Amino acid sequence: MKSAFVISLDFELHWGVRDQFGLQGAYTPNLVGARTAVPKMLELFQTYDIGATWATVGFLFARSKDELVSYFPAIKPVYTDKKLDPYIEPLGNGESDDPLHYAPSLIQRILDMPKQEMATHTFSHYYCLEAGQTAEAFRADLQSAKAIAKTWGVDIHSIVFPRNQINPAYNQILLDEQILIYRGNESSWFYEAASTGEQSYAKRGGRLLDTYAPITAHHLGDLKDVKQANGLYNVPSTRFLRPHSPKLAALEPLRLHRITQGIRQAAQQGKIYGLWWHPHNMGLHQEQNLAFLKQILETVRECRDKYGMEALSMQEVVKKIEE
Repeated sequence: MKSAFVISLDFELHWGVRDQFGLQGAYTPNLVGARTAVPKMLELFQTYDIGATWATVGFLFARSKDELVSYFPAIKPVYTDKKLDPYIEPLGNGESDDPLHYAPSLIQRILDMPKQEMATHTFSHYYCLEAGQTAEAFRADLQSAKAIAKTWGVDIHSIVFPRNQINPAYNQILLDEQILIYRGNESSWFYEAASTGEQSYAKRGGRLLDTYAPITAHHLGDLKDVKQANGLYNVPSTRFLRPHSPKLAALEPLRLHRITQGIRQAAQQGKIYGLWWHPHNMGLHQEQNLAFLKQILETVRECRDKYGMEALSMQEVVKKIEE
């Protein structure tokens, strides 16, 4: 492997934003749109021969409310901020009457496509750095995530932490549960793992500016650093793919240049470029978002032809390193 382009998707639907947006709010069209955006993304991945990791909230695997409840862990997180508790969310009986809390048809489409890895985004969109949660609850959550995925014939090997809340104190739990691959954060203070309360305006503003201008470096991953001494594998993030914003449309060339320049640099230097987003980020303004993604994938194709860059899932990166 000369270099790698790695897409990882935080597939969560309403579970990822339920503490911020209700189902009747302004964000609902994004969530609804995610259900049509996912098949379109898969088509693009197939066209451009792209491997990707779908870090999926375990709740979405359930085919019915009864099935979902049967996989609830005995130990649940008791967050100090009660609005973070997903177990109080009102639920329908299944995907047909509650398409924002269940997604078995979309999961099947992902599994039917080549080169797509099904990973976990925890069972309940678990927050590893929020007050009130515990190591025991996290372990129980992971076990539920693995168990419900197993009913689909899926063995979970990789994890993406919700809100990128990586908690090093839980490394041993990952090792015990044989989930050895995770997506690390970019190496800058405003990308550091933090609880919701620690996400200051300065951090958010820094990340926004960094989308369009070189406030920080490209955060390219080094292949030799993926395998860690503790037995885990860190396939790091390089950049969040922000969705199209009509208000910032004039800056789209800068956003594209920032990403494609980084991809080319990774290909030339033998590094990893990790791009991530949530499917619901593309739920609105789908035409513009998918056209933007297509331009990125054209750059990946160019780097594949010119430099031998491979477009891989997180698990495939680790397999290549261990070959």
